[in-house]
Amino acid sequence: MQGELSFPEADPPARSPKAPWTVSRLNREVRTCLENKLGAVWVEGEVSNLRRQPSGHQYFSLKDADSQVSCVMFRSTAGAAQPLRDSMQVEIFGDLSVYEQRGQYQIIVRRVQTRGAGELEARLRALQEKLRAEGLFDPERKRPLPSFPTRLGVVTSPSGAAIRDFLHVLRRRAPQVEVFLAPVRVQGRGAAAEIAAAVQAFADPPRSGFPAVDVIIVTRGGGSLEDLWEFNEEVVARAIAASPIPVVSAVGHEIDTTTADFAADVRAPTPSVAAELVCRDRTETLARLGAAAQRLTRATGGRLELARAHFERRAASGVFQRPLRHIADLRQMTDDLRERGSVVVRERLAVLLVACRRAETILQARSPVARLGLMRERFLALSARQAGALAAGLRQRRQQHDRHVRALDLLGPRQTLARGFTLTLDQQRRPLTAAAEAARQEKIVTVFSDGEVESRPDPRRA
Repeated sequence: MQGELSFPEADPPARSPKAPWTVSRLNREVRTCLENKLGAVWVEGEVSNLRRQPSGHQYFSLKDADSQVSCVMFRSTAGAAQPLRDSMQVEIFGDLSVYEQRGQYQIIVRRVQTRGAGELEARLRALQEKLRAEGLFDPERKRPLPSFPTRLGVVTSPSGAAIRDFLHVLRRRAPQVEVFLAPVRVQGRGAAAEIAAAVQAFADPPRSGFPAVDVIIVTRGGGSLEDLWEFNEEVVARAIAASPIPVVSAVGHEIDTTTADFAADVRAPTPSVAAELVCRDRTETLARLGAAAQRLTRATGGRLELARAHFERRAASGVFQRPLRHIADLRQMTDDLRERGSVVVRERLAVLLVACRRAETILQARSPVARLGLMRERFLALSARQAGALAAGLRQRRQQHDRHVRALDLLGPRQTLARGFTLTLDQQRRPLTAAAEAARQEKIVTVFSDGEVESRPDPRRA
């Protein structure tokens, strides 16, 4: 008809030379694709069509306004999770997979929490990041558990299943170990303070009066995030980290992880596993001791056999068979050594005597008495030479002095005055060499050979 569009139908492809897939293979490939591509996911929605099986597994649908998805929660997870009911709003975490027999994809649930628990998760992550930044979770600060503890301190509720599971395993594996229980609440307001106080009391027996223990176990059964929240409180984590005694945290089930687990020295997935980690199985220990005793017996027997064989070889030797002959050989060896020693000593003494005589000859040649006589003669000769040199020098200086005295007498003023000349001085006894200079003086002194005359110059004649 005019105005309508028509499309030719596509021809089916030619059959592949390879065999077609089976339905089982198709479902298996889809399952592999889903698990590798998406893996684990968080999904929120409403629980519907909940079915609990005698095996303990639970099947339900998770739906919203437009869609739904099938979910399965196996017994190992269901026992630790809070009870589900239809119309319950939850957030689930699980692995996306395919049930191959039906070709139905589903979520294998690993964790369930009520909607709104995300806020608790955010608070928990913030607290754990804070404590991790402070180093409370560092592997370097964690202490190893003692190999054979004899006393254990347990912090938990006395009426819970955790203490029963712990004691059941402990009595079977190590009935000789003593257990001391610090009864506390493990849920509700104020429970965190009780748990922290109990850990601190076990960690400081002298102050608290608690018995001294080798290991502290903090434990409770599984539950929701809200149920386990007291073990996520900061006060509990700090008390565990500050304990000088190793602490094992066995809170909840294997899928539950609390702040106490990170702060503890060892984390146990369950209370039963905590008992297995803390104490070795008595049967296994006895078997190991028996094996060690057998190895020790065999090793001791081997050493005794070697010692016996060595003794028998010694006893069969000639030393024990012919002791007098051996003693005679030793005596002969002693005489030989004595004779050889005497010869060596005499030769050494002769060499030392020759050396001593040679040294005596050298000492006599270098006797200090002879050297002192020679030095005395040289000293006397030097003293005589020095005395002659000093006398000649004194005579030469005396003659030179006499010449200087005669020259001073000839050139001095007294000889000039004796020949009739005079010397005119001013009041300061300075010589005057000009008449004008003398006329300016108030008083002058005229020096003669036999005295001095003072006079006043006439300034008009200057």
